[in-house]
Amino acid sequence: MSAVPKPAAAAPSRLRDPISAAELERRWSATRAAMKAAGLEAIVVQSKEDWMNGYTRWFMDQPATNAYPKSIVFPLEGLMTTCDVGMFDQEATLDGNDPDNRGVGRRVFVPSFNGAVDYNGRYDAELMVREIRKAGYKTVGLVCANGMYHGFVSGLKDGLKDVNWVDATDLVDNIKAIKSAEEIGRIKATAAMQDKLWDMLLGYVKPGMKEYEVSAWFQYQGRLMGSNQGLFFTTAGTKLPLPPMNGYQQSREIQKGDIVSILIENNGPGGFYTELGRTMVMGKAPQWLKDACAENVENQRFCLDMLVPGTKCADVFARQNEYMVSRGHSKERRILAHGQGYEMVERPLIRHDENMVIREDMHIAVHPMGSGFTGIDNYLIGPKGPTDCLHRTPKQIFEVQ
Repeated sequence: MSAVPKPAAAAPSRLRDPISAAELERRWSATRAAMKAAGLEAIVVQSKEDWMNGYTRWFMDQPATNAYPKSIVFPLEGLMTTCDVGMFDQEATLDGNDPDNRGVGRRVFVPSFNGAVDYNGRYDAELMVREIRKAGYKTVGLVCANGMYHGFVSGLKDGLKDVNWVDATDLVDNIKAIKSAEEIGRIKATAAMQDKLWDMLLGYVKPGMKEYEVSAWFQYQGRLMGSNQGLFFTTAGTKLPLPPMNGYQQSREIQKGDIVSILIENNGPGGFYTELGRTMVMGKAPQWLKDACAENVENQRFCLDMLVPGTKCADVFARQNEYMVSRGHSKERRILAHGQGYEMVERPLIRHDENMVIREDMHIAVHPMGSGFTGIDNYLIGPKGPTDCLHRTPKQIFEVQ
């Protein structure tokens, strides 16, 4: 196998908080070993939104942005080829050492707006078909094809009918779900950033503010601390469950006595996500709300005790639902807990349809519901189960007097 040039660690970069060259090389090496065992000559990934589809960032430390897809051909040998939004006929030849495109040997561009302009749907695929045909690959894996644009996948397969297309999603996901020491450090930094944001919010939120004012403020503060993507939700009311947390429904004016639930769901330096959900009251908290919070902590603890390496995710989900029903609650029908990394939600899902098992060094966001109350925290999986909660913010109701 031919050697891949190492990224230039000391070269100037416009990336904010770039991941190290050694970490990228670790990911590439692990992926290539799995590809070789599976008989794959290349794999194709595409990302097209801010909060999910973190594959391109995992391979080259470059996220997509909403409406502008980024696609990669990652070969068993040699340098990557990328396709980005740009000008017609624009191309660039690199040596793998460009500080903002590490491991990339060729870039092609096209001004496609796939999500809004239907006839653009195959433009990216046409360029990647040309590059794959030129390289002569005959067995190529698609990673999370359901997360790609329909026109991209159908364009690849129609343009390369002689290629053997293989689902390589599990191949990559099983590597990506296990966090390295460097990734764990970034994840802990994000959790610490969110704890700081919560402390700041306790001195900022007050009656008379609109919900969206609160969300906009902590989004801004997060950006100053190294975040660049995420979701920011504030919802207020007088009883549980509170109104839905949707970005376009945060127009209520917070009143004295209100329950205010806030979800800080942004990434931190280097692009890794954690999520912190806590509740404050504009005044004295009623006992029934404190009881709901305490019960939620118990529900979370029951889930955590099952997250032991080797346990099937589907089994955790089934036993949690049995537990919740025994306490008089309905079954979870959405998601109990999930992995996080470059994506806000990534595998494994703690749900009935997940085929992964819990493994050491996974990073899991845990948020069981009870009486319409949800607290949200993050945990790393150690040899015997979850380590200490990554968030240091107490699991309690906060009173703002």
